[in-house]
Amino acid sequence: MESGSAQAAEFTVEAVERALHQLYYDPDMAQKNVAQKWLTQAQMSPQAWHFCWALLSQDKVPEVQFFGASTLHAKISRSWSDLPTEQHVSLRTQLIAQVGHFASGPKMVLTRLCVALASLVLHTMPDTWPTALPDLLQAFQTGQGITTGADGRARCLAMLELLAVLPEEFQNSRVPAVQRTQLRSALAGQWSAVCPLLQQLLRQADSPTQVKMRVLRCLASWMALDVSLGDSEGLLQDSFSTLADPELFDTAVETIVSTISQPDSHRFADTLVKLVPQVLGLQDQLRKAVETGDMETSHGICRIAVALGETHCRTLLEHVDQWQGFQALVNMILFCTGIPGHYPVDETTSTLTLTFWYTLQDDILSFDADRQALYLQMYRPLYFQLVDVLLHKSHFPSDEAFASWSSDDKEQFRIYRVDISDTLMYVYDLLGPELLRNLYDRLGRLLTESGRTASWQDIEALLFGFQSIAETVDVSYSDVIPGLVGLIPLINVTNVELADTVMFTIGSLGEWLADHPLMLGGILPVVLQALTNPDLSVSSVSALKRICRECRYNLQPHTDNILAATQDVLVKQIHKSAQCMWLMQALGFLISALPGEQILGKLLPLLSPHLQQLEHLTKETPNPSNKSAIVHILGLLSSLFTTLDTSSEREGSEDMAIARPAAAPHPDPHPVVVILQQFFPLIQAVLSKWLTDSEVVEAACAIFDKSLKTLLSSFAPLVSQLSELVGQMYGAVPQAAALDLTRQLVHIFSGEKEHFGPVKTLLELLTSITLSIFQREPRDHPDIVDSFMQLHAQVLKRKAELYLSETLDIKALFYCGILSFKFPEKPTVKSTCLFFTELVPHCEDIPAVGEVLQEDGKLLLQSLLEGVGGQAPRSLMEYFAEVLLCLNCHCHSPMSVWLQEVMLIPNFPSARVSMEQKQTFSQQILREQTNKRRIREIVRDFSQQCRGLHGTEYAGDY
Repeated sequence: MESGSAQAAEFTVEAVERALHQLYYDPDMAQKNVAQKWLTQAQMSPQAWHFCWALLSQDKVPEVQFFGASTLHAKISRSWSDLPTEQHVSLRTQLIAQVGHFASGPKMVLTRLCVALASLVLHTMPDTWPTALPDLLQAFQTGQGITTGADGRARCLAMLELLAVLPEEFQNSRVPAVQRTQLRSALAGQWSAVCPLLQQLLRQADSPTQVKMRVLRCLASWMALDVSLGDSEGLLQDSFSTLADPELFDTAVETIVSTISQPDSHRFADTLVKLVPQVLGLQDQLRKAVETGDMETSHGICRIAVALGETHCRTLLEHVDQWQGFQALVNMILFCTGIPGHYPVDETTSTLTLTFWYTLQDDILSFDADRQALYLQMYRPLYFQLVDVLLHKSHFPSDEAFASWSSDDKEQFRIYRVDISDTLMYVYDLLGPELLRNLYDRLGRLLTESGRTASWQDIEALLFGFQSIAETVDVSYSDVIPGLVGLIPLINVTNVELADTVMFTIGSLGEWLADHPLMLGGILPVVLQALTNPDLSVSSVSALKRICRECRYNLQPHTDNILAATQDVLVKQIHKSAQCMWLMQALGFLISALPGEQILGKLLPLLSPHLQQLEHLTKETPNPSNKSAIVHILGLLSSLFTTLDTSSEREGSEDMAIARPAAAPHPDPHPVVVILQQFFPLIQAVLSKWLTDSEVVEAACAIFDKSLKTLLSSFAPLVSQLSELVGQMYGAVPQAAALDLTRQLVHIFSGEKEHFGPVKTLLELLTSITLSIFQREPRDHPDIVDSFMQLHAQVLKRKAELYLSETLDIKALFYCGILSFKFPEKPTVKSTCLFFTELVPHCEDIPAVGEVLQEDGKLLLQSLLEGVGGQAPRSLMEYFAEVLLCLNCHCHSPMSVWLQEVMLIPNFPSARVSMEQKQTFSQQILREQTNKRRIREIVRDFSQQCRGLHGTEYAGDY
C-alpha cells in the first residue's frame, strides 16, 4: 500500500482489508509501518462509522473482525460528539446484537465489542440512559435484542465480559473530573444489582469453571470503583471457596488480594475481622502445598495472608476482643517467612512477608503507652522467634549445592539477605540490647562448648545478624561487643562466605574499636591476613578502610604492619583496581594521623615502586596494555591524596581532636606538595605521550583535583607549575578535565592575590582557545562547552573583577552562551543558565556586561523563551526561570520592551499559545522580581502551554 493512498475516498472495506493483510503478513517492516499508519488514519476518518460494521461480517477472518470491533470502540470513545443524537439508540441496538452474535467467540472480538459497549454506556449514563445496567442485564439474561443462536451459557459469558470491562473502561476513559465523580457514583450505585447476580453464579454447583473465573474477574474490576466492601462481603467470602479449584486458584488469589488491598477497605472493619477465619482456614492447604513442593499454591496463599495482615494491621490490632484471631494470622505469616528451603531455588514465598513485620512493629509502637505495653507483651516473644527464622533463612546452602546455583540465583540470594539484614536492623528498635545478648550467647556456645561441632553456616548466620545491627545502630554502649570481638579470633574460617561475613562484621564495629583501641591488637592481624586472599578482596579491603578511617588516631603502633601488608598486596596485584583504590584511601587516612615529621618518610617508600613502574611505562611505546597500567597508577595516587588530610580542624569533633596524639607541625610545604613537586616531571612525561587520550588526561587531572580539594590553600606552592601545565595541555588538545581543574583553582585561590596571577593567565588562555572552538565546531564538544560555562560561572561568583580586564572578550563569551542554549545535552544547557544567572547581575558594576546586555539583551531573552517554548527539556525550566528573574530584576525597563517585541513574533515561542496567553505570561513575569518559587511556577505553566501539555496527565511529570 502506498503512503499516498490515505485519502478519504479510499477508506473502503476492501482497502482496509488489504492494509490489514499487509500489516499481518508482509515481511517488509517498512511496509508494515506504512500499513499501520494508514489504518490509524482510517480509524480516525468519518467513514470508519460505516466500514466497521462491514468488517464484523460473519464471512470475515477474525483479524479483520477484531479491527472492526477496535474501530467501533475508537469511534465511540474518541468521536462520540460526531454522532448525531438521534443515532444513539440505533447504535446501541446494533452493538448489543453484535455482542450477542460474537458471544460464542472469537474471544478477542467479543472482548473488543464489550469494551465498545462499555464506552457507549459511559457516554450515556446517568443522563441519557440511566437504566443502562439493568437493561443490559435483562437483555443478556432473557436474550431480548440478542442475536438468535447465542445460547444461555454464551450470553452469560458475554454479560460477564461486559461487566468485567465496564469498570476498566471507566478507569481508562478521559472524562472531566466533575463528570467522572458523577459517573463513578452512578456505576457504584449499580453494584447492589450486579453483586447478587455474581454471587448466585458463583454459588451454583453447575456453573462452569469459565463462568466462575469471569465472576472473580468482575469482582476485582468493580472493587476498583470503590464499591462498598461491606456490600461485597458475601461474594468475597464465597471467593475463598474457589481456592480449592486448581483451575480457579490463580484468578481467585488475584481477586481476593486486590479486593482486600483497596485503599478505603479499612472503613469496613467488621468485614475485615470476618475475613480472618477465612484466611486461617487456608492453613491446611498451605501446609500441604509446602510439603508437596507446590510453590504456586503456597505463594498465592501467602499473598492473601500478607495482604490482609499488612494492609489492615492497625485495624485488626484495634479489635482487642479478636486478638486471638489476629495473633493466629501473625503466626501464619511467620510460618510463611520460615517456609522450608533456600530462597530463591527452593521457595520464592518468604520474601513477600518481610514488609509485614515493619508494619506490625510500627503499628504496635504507635499506640498509647498502655495499649503498647499490652501488645509488646504479646508480640516480643514472637519477634524473637522471627529473628531465629530470619537467621535460619539467611543460612548459605552446602558448598556443593551453592556451587550448582546459577549466577542469577546467587545474586537474588544476596539481595534477599540484604532485605533480611534491613529487617533485623529494624527489629532491633523493638527488641533492643536483649537481641544482641541473645545472638552473643548463641555464638559463644557454638564456639566455646567442648564436644560441639558447629557448621560454618550457623556461625556465619549469627555474625550476619550482628553485622546487620551494628552497621546502622549505635552499639557503643552494648556490653556484649567486647565479648564478640574476643570471639572473632576463635572462629575457624574455612569458607569464603564465612570469611566475608567476619570481615564485614569487623568493619561494622569500626566506631566501637575507635573507642576501645586496646582491642585493635587482636582484630588487625585477622584483617591483614585476609588481605592476601583475592576471594576476600571486597570485604577485607572494606574492613581495613573503615578501621583506618574510624581509628586513625589509635593506629600508630600498628602503622608499619599495615603499610607492609598493603604494600605487599599492591605490588603483587592481588586485588582488582577498585579495591586498590580503596586501599590507598585507607592508607591516606592512616598516614594523615601520623606526626607531621613522619609523614614524608612513610609516603616515599609507599609510592616509590609505583612511581618507578610509571617511569618505566612512560618510556614504552603507547599501547592499550600500558595505558591501563598508567591509568591504574595515577588512580592510586589520586585515591591516596583524596584522604591524606593532616588538618585536625576538619575532623569536626572535639573528641577526635582530643584523641589525636600531640604532634609537631608538619614541615612546610605540605608532604603531599613535596611528593607532587618530585612527581611533576613524571606527570609531564606521561602527558607528553598521552595528551590525546582523554582517559589518561582525566586520570592525571584527578590527582591535582583531589589534592586541591584536600589541601586547599596549602596547595599554593604548586599553583604556578600546575597552571602552566594545564595551559600546555589545553593548548595542545582541549579537554573538559583541564577546564574543571581550572575551576577548582579559581574557587580556592580567587582570594589570594599572591597566588592568583598564574590562574588569571591560565583563565585568559583557556578562554581564548575555547572561543576559537566556538568559531569552528562547538557541537562536537558538548563536554567542553559544559565545563567552560561552569568555569566562567565560578569566575563571576568568586572573582568577577576579572571581567574588567581588556583581555577577556565579554561580548564573545555572551554570544557563546547564547549558542550553548541550543545544545541538546541537558548538562550543557543547565551550565549555560548558571553562567547567565551569574553574569546578568553584573550589568551595573562591569561596563562590558552592561553594554552587551543593552545591545543584545533581547537576543538573550529570545533564546530563553525559545527554550521555555519547547526547545529545552522541561526538567531545566527552573534554571531558565532564574535567568529570567535576574533579567527582570537587573534590566527591568528594557526587558519590558524586549518582552513586548518578541511576543509579537507570530508563533513565538510556540504556535500552541495565543496572544492572550503570551500577554498574561509577560505581565506575570514582569511583576515578579524577588520570588523564585513563583517565577518557577509561571515559567513551568507557560512552558506546558507551549508544549500542549497544560491540564494533561503529563503536566505533573516535572
